[in-house]
Amino acid sequence: MDILNFEFMRNALMAGLLASLICGIIGTLVVVNRIVFISGGIAHASYGGVGLAFFFGLPVLPVTTGFTLCAALLMALVTLRARERADTVIGVTWAAGMALGVILLDLSPGYNVDLMSYLFGSILAVPRSDLWIMAGLACLVTGLVLAFYRGFLVMSFDEEFARSRGVPVDMLYCLLISMVGLSVVMIIRVVGLILVIALLTIPPFIAERRTRSLGAMMVLSALLSALFTVVGLAVSYLADITSGASIIAVASVGFFLSFLLPQKRS
Repeated sequence: MDILNFEFMRNALMAGLLASLICGIIGTLVVVNRIVFISGGIAHASYGGVGLAFFFGLPVLPVTTGFTLCAALLMALVTLRARERADTVIGVTWAAGMALGVILLDLSPGYNVDLMSYLFGSILAVPRSDLWIMAGLACLVTGLVLAFYRGFLVMSFDEEFARSRGVPVDMLYCLLISMVGLSVVMIIRVVGLILVIALLTIPPFIAERRTRSLGAMMVLSALLSALFTVVGLAVSYLADITSGASIIAVASVGFFLSFLLPQKRS
């Protein structure tokens, strides 16, 4: 408990808990809709937003959020209109976003930011001002999921049935991909670009094997994410290792241990 005497550790813990809430809700929808690859493309394309922010001297979080939303909507439209070419377009957008970010950072005057902090997270450097933005994004995403919960539920498990009942599947899909983009921006501060997909998918995968409903899966996934984050931060502090990698290492151990525990009944 001594580590909570430091403000940066309290901020890190709050950032981790906010990201855990998002991982539980959006990560569940990512897993059940099988859009992990799209989520990875969004995560890596968002690096272009980081480069834009530094190149023009603008705040990183708002610029990255806007850029990521644009990339997410592009991927959503492609997967809806040309599914047979979706993997190619997502792969190109993935690579182009990363390349744009690296080039803009190289060209940024006076650039002196540690590249590794964006690749592997900088949760210990999250300022209190960013916590308010993260809390606002968390409330927005949670409210949207609650408002359209029944639509997401039907769409996730039977898209054709959802369309036959008049559910606006295309709108919900674009909304889901946009929320994935918002979530990615938040989680990047916790575990970085390289590891963001692990935190989005490991807790929901474990929860899926032990719950019977989408809502229960979201709740258990959020709790598991919070557990992995808190334990990972403690390990990082005690062992003096990178916090983002520590959180994912703890989550990975939990992933493999989950196979030893009994599953839900079919």
